Amino acid sequence: MKPQARSPQARQAALLEQLRLLRRGETTEGRVLRTLRREVLGLTQTAYAELVGVSRRTLSDIERDAGNASMASLDRVFRPLGLKVGLMPRQPELLAELLDES
Repeated sequence: MKPQARSPQARQAALLEQLRLLRRGETTEGRVLRTLRREVLGLTQTAYAELVGVSRRTLSDIERDAGNASMASLDRVFRPLGLKVGLMPRQPELLAELLDES
């Protein structure tokens, strides 16, 4: 897969769009990771797995929202994208209230 030349602004816009979809429940964490890995970074699963220090199988499981990845593995795969794994409310109302405080 050839990396697409994207400006920092375009990479940030793609990241924010994926996070908005995730917040609205229109995608999953795994799909966000897959989309950003492929479309923003232009990396294969093998190359990205080597970069972050997890097996390709673990990365594949995370991207398919399968398996039971550890918090450490999740943190590793999201870190290069400027994201960290954390606790967020499941109820949309509480999440909206939390985000309004920011």
